[in-house]
Amino acid sequence: MSQKEQMLHDIGIVDFVLVDLMLYLDTHPFDRSAMEYFNHYNRIKNQMVKEFSERFFPLTKDYAESDEEWRWGMAPLPWEGEC
Repeated sequence: MSQKEQMLHDIGIVDFVLVDLMLYLDTHPFDRSAMEYFNHYNRIKNQMVKEFSERFFPLTKDYAESDEEWRWGMAPLPWEGEC
């Protein structure tokens, strides 16, 4: 597995954890421990997405900005087989 694939895989894992925590928090909105976990993993995911976007291509429009070039169009398209 390439470094790009590994980073995307890891981002997917953390994203799954966040979705699971969001579902839990929907039914337990006052669970402070779960909220702390959510905030912790959300910070981790944001950092991972930022690092990936700087090395390869932006995953969201939030990371498409650059002083040198517009990077949003650099990602492979779904029919190109990399997504």
